[in-house]
Amino acid sequence: MVYLTTMTFGRRYALTLLFAGDLAVFVFSLWLTLALRYREIPPYEIWAPYAGSFGFLFLVWVLVFYMAGLYSKQVLLFRSALPQILLRTQIFNIVLAALLFFSLPQIGIAPKTNLAIYLGISLFLIFLWRLALVPKLTKPSVRERAVLIGSGPEVEELLAEVNNNSRYHIEFRVVADPAELRTGDFGAFVKKLDEEHVSLLVVDGEHDSVRTLLPRIYNLTVAQRRYQYVDFYALYEEVFDRVPLSLLRYDWFLKNVTPPRFNFYTATKRVVDIVGGLLMGLVTIIVTPFLFVVMRLEGPGEVFIAQTRLGQGGTRMRAYKFRSMRVNKSASSEWTTEEKATNPVTRVGNILRKTSLDEFPQFLNILKGELSLMGPRNDIEGLGKRLDEEIPYYSVRYAVKPGITGWAQINQRYEAGNVSPQSVEETKTRLAYDFYYIKHRSLGLDLVIALKTVKRMFFRVSSW
Repeated sequence: MVYLTTMTFGRRYALTLLFAGDLAVFVFSLWLTLALRYREIPPYEIWAPYAGSFGFLFLVWVLVFYMAGLYSKQVLLFRSALPQILLRTQIFNIVLAALLFFSLPQIGIAPKTNLAIYLGISLFLIFLWRLALVPKLTKPSVRERAVLIGSGPEVEELLAEVNNNSRYHIEFRVVADPAELRTGDFGAFVKKLDEEHVSLLVVDGEHDSVRTLLPRIYNLTVAQRRYQYVDFYALYEEVFDRVPLSLLRYDWFLKNVTPPRFNFYTATKRVVDIVGGLLMGLVTIIVTPFLFVVMRLEGPGEVFIAQTRLGQGGTRMRAYKFRSMRVNKSASSEWTTEEKATNPVTRVGNILRKTSLDEFPQFLNILKGELSLMGPRNDIEGLGKRLDEEIPYYSVRYAVKPGITGWAQINQRYEAGNVSPQSVEETKTRLAYDFYYIKHRSLGLDLVIALKTVKRMFFRVSSW
């Protein structure tokens, strides 16, 4: 897997470059602000107080950038939404700075005018850095030519994703259907690879027709060392951060879905869940009286609801939430969009969903050990059974403890106005993310999910 190592290293280089460049922009913007403010190169006695105070802020700002997704690989590949994200994030950072300086006058500097100047300078420089310089520094000078041996929708998906974006380090110049390759002239195929100057073979080794070709592929990649070999499924995971569902067989689950056992990860995760559950419980206690009043003003109905949902191993559990729809259907097999005609989301419920406050009463389930903060999102019992009948291996997602938020929730994009899958096809995509989480789950991945969940909550509320 030499190429995947190179690809990962290249991505790490790009993200390290982003991190270092952002810090440099923050520091230089402060220096330039002081130079303009005092109309001279800032001497040490002017620079030092600001450097100490802003130094902590710069680290907080980088964390906010991370939560906003500005260090994800997608930001290197898709730039259409980048200007808006940069603008909103940096304004938010300036607001954080203003709150800090105005609430802590003992800092001893007068930042009001400086913050206004800094906002303009930092926005200009961060836009220049991110939109003009970063693309030039991270774009590969030469794309490695590759052949893609495989067939099916996920092969087409990878082909379109890679070939339509010049920021990837490879380009598929040849695509071969394994069934046709098995019965065709293999020598002519190799000759075509030479004509296209291909150096990389991306192979779907699980394809039935590929198995008969493996001795020839081995001869080309290992014995003769004419090409590098890359497993299609490993590359798919690297690009999309999810598992291709066509890979799934019981042997895959035996290799990647380990039974829950007590270890450092599970113990630490449980401690984090308890702390998070207690904080959610505190918020629930504080907001409940206010919700009781506003819900009564909107109409009749209970404040809390209990839903029958699926827990770890497919067991039944009672999940507690703030009511967001007119009527509680505790074991419904319908999608939310199917329910809306007869059971619409209330105005208060819409606010609860956008802020994710409707989930907070589930602190009880977390403290009881039925739920985790991070994990595959569990289904209402009726819908879960419906999906299990329609999607192969669907119930395997319950091999680990379900979570309030998860890898799918921070990565998948749904139709406008929806915050969860509303079709079998969307659910299949969610399942691919769930299996990626189950395979790679760790404290580091849970931390990424937590930070990006906060980011999604913030930007969902700020879109009102």
